[in-house]
This record gives sequence, C-alpha cells and structure tokens, in this order.
Amino acid sequence: MIKTVVVMGATSAIATAILRQLVGADAYRVVLLGRRPEPLQLLKQDLLIRGAKIAEMIVSDMGDSRGAGLIVQEVLSHVTTIDILLISYGELGHIDARTNARETDRLLQVNFTSTAALLSGFLPLFENQRHGHIVVISSVAGDRGRQSNYIYGAAKGGLSVFLEGLRHHCFRFGVHVLTVKPGFISTPMTAHLPKGVLWSTPEAIAPLIINAIFSNQSEIYVPGFWRWIMGGVRLLPEWLFHRSRL
Repeated sequence: MIKTVVVMGATSAIATAILRQLVGADAYRVVLLGRRPEPLQLLKQDLLIRGAKIAEMIVSDMGDSRGAGLIVQEVLSHVTTIDILLISYGELGHIDARTNARETDRLLQVNFTSTAALLSGFLPLFENQRHGHIVVISSVAGDRGRQSNYIYGAAKGGLSVFLEGLRHHCFRFGVHVLTVKPGFISTPMTAHLPKGVLWSTPEAIAPLIINAIFSNQSEIYVPGFWRWIMGGVRLLPEWLFHRSRL
C-alpha cells in the first residue's frame, strides 16, 4: 500500500534529507509544499528517481497564519488521507528584530503562529482517520530564553508547548505527534554562523528522526547529546546565566 507524506517546507535541508532516506525504504506518495517552484521541481524529480511512487508539488508561502485555511484546503484537494505530515520551515531572523515590532511579529508568525494554524486546520482529518504521524521541527532554542535569539527561541518554545498539548489531545485518536529539537545543524539557514564540534548535518540526523517517527517517540533532541546540554542550560541559576554570553 502506498503511504502519503505531506511536507511543508519540503526544500529545507532537514526535510530534504528525511525525504531522500524515506522514499527509498517504502512506497510513498509525496506532496511537497514550498515557496519557490524551481527548487520544488528539482526535489520532485530527485525523489522520483530515488523511489517515490508519486510526487506532487504545491507552491505556497506557509509563513503567514492568515493563509493557513486555504493551504489546508489545497492539500486536501490532492489527498484524502495523510500518513505522515512533516512541517519543517522556519527562519532565524536577525538580532536587530528585537527592536523592530513588525519584524518581531513576522518571525513569530513564521516560526510559531503559522504552524499552529496549519496543524489546527489538519486536525479534523487526523481525528477522523484515527492514525498517522504529525512531525514538526522545533528547536533547542525554545528550551530557555537567551539574549542571542530570544524571539526565535520564544516562537519555538511556544511551538513545543503547542505540540505537547496536541500530542495529549491526539493520543485518544491513535495519532502520533513528534517534536524534533535540533541543535546546531549545518543548513543554508545557519550558513552565516561559525561552525564547531557541536555541529551536525541534515544527513546525519535524518535517520534519527525517521526512527523516532516509526517508534512513536514523543520528543527527540538531534543529535541526542543536546538533551544533556540543554538540561544543563535550564538548570543554570539566573545569577550565573545572566553573566553568560549564550
């Protein structure tokens, strides 16, 4: 039986790595959503070569919650059931956003509000079909507010709490909700940042995410050592934490 995967932010480095490893392992129909048609078309062809049975694309800007209802309708005009819904888009933003009200609002929309609205739109489908996996890329940045990226962190923290509540709700329907919290991952979004020993790649974390999907895990840090790093960050007392440059 062909399984259906809907991916929002399909051309993100993490989503692409997951899809490339996924379609070669089973029979999948993939529905790819993204803002730019050219990269979507290239990814579509790539996945068909790698083993996808059917590949479709929808050009859409998912970052504005006001359009979430129309996006959900468009997806549901293509599919009647979803086995895996993967949401993997976001934007770090610039540190100057913290003094720019409009940019702050936009980053919260892109990284939290729009995803929450999309998930609310898809929820009736999952409740009715009573199966499926909802997989959302959050971030370790949401575990504690830090001066370096607290707008992005606040959005991802809110997203993680939203997913926790959604997971609680979906349990009775047999629907699995997975929160993925990457640490430092080398992607185009982080290309401007200096790299070090704590950095990983989308190709390295993709199998960890796929395993977490099919083992019905609730929340994973990727790579796994980030669970211990962020546990330590959360435990720092404020008098010490405020003297750090995190």
